[in-house]
Formats: sequence, C-alpha cells, structure tokens
Amino acid sequence: MSQTAVAEAREAPAEADLAFDRLYRSSRDDVYAYVAGLLRDGPAAEEVTAAAFERAFRRRNKFDPTRGEPRAWLFGIARNAALDELRRRGRQAALAAEPADLDGASVEAGAEQSEQRLALRAALAKLEPRERELIALKFFAGLGNAEIAAVLAISESNAGTRIHRAVTKLREAFDGSI
Repeated sequence: MSQTAVAEAREAPAEADLAFDRLYRSSRDDVYAYVAGLLRDGPAAEEVTAAAFERAFRRRNKFDPTRGEPRAWLFGIARNAALDELRRRGRQAALAAEPADLDGASVEAGAEQSEQRLALRAALAKLEPRERELIALKFFAGLGNAEIAAVLAISESNAGTRIHRAVTKLREAFDGSI
C-alpha cells in the first residue's frame, strides 16, 4: 500500500504545471483573439497560438513573478511568436472571412452588421501596425493598461496614452468610412 501512495505522489503534477494549466485555461481564448487580430488569418493564428503556448510551457519554470504577471509574460511570448510569423511571411496576411451569423438575425440587421464590419476593417487598415497591435491587446485580448505596458515594455501611462490615441484615430477613421 505504501508503494502505491509513493508512486501516486511522484505522479502528482508540479506546482509550475498546475499554475501553467490555470494560465492556459484562463488565457487561451484571449491569446488566440490577440494573435488573430495581429495576423488577420484564422488558421495561422491557431498555429501561432499553439506555438506560443508550447514556448511558454517549455519556459514555465523560468518565469520570474518579480518581473510581472504571468498573463503579461504569456502575451509577450505570443507577441514574439506572431511577429516571427509576420517576418517569416514577409508580408501582411489577408483578412480572414467573418464567421457565419448563426443567431438568426433579420436580413436588414445582418446587412447593417456586415456594413459595420467592413467599415471597421477599413478603419483598422488605416492604422499603423503598432496602433493595430494596441487595439488587439486592449479589445481582442482584453488586457488592461498595466498588462499592455508589461507586454510592450513601456510605462503604464505611456500605454494609456498610446491606446487613447489609437482609439481616437480608429474612431475618426470608422466615422469617416460610414
């Protein structure tokens, strides 16, 4: 009986593994949304997201909590993986198609939503890549200003200022395209 208890104790996951599992479960959708916003290519975003989590898993024991939050660390890894993919391609990815509207909205509402999506795409395309990245971190990934600052290695106030400017520019471009 004691041999079984010892074997089970050895097979128990380490704290770093459990912490990584919690981080994965709480961040996977946000990381994918962020990467998809940068790449604008769903299948490539899935691959890059998986690669980012693989890198993070291999480095999980090297995470230093004194240098920041685990989520910001993970988004930094995801950002680097997405930028590696963009460099590998040497070009901007084509916009991915929107998923089918499954909520059964009326044709008029669907047409209006399609027009708004097109206008938003056009407005996003007018932004500089760094501004699109800020929008993706804030609204696709749902990060706060402090987390964005940690990912981009800038101050929190600088992150807030840059986000405000990017949102203002996006709003002006969106209003101009409707």
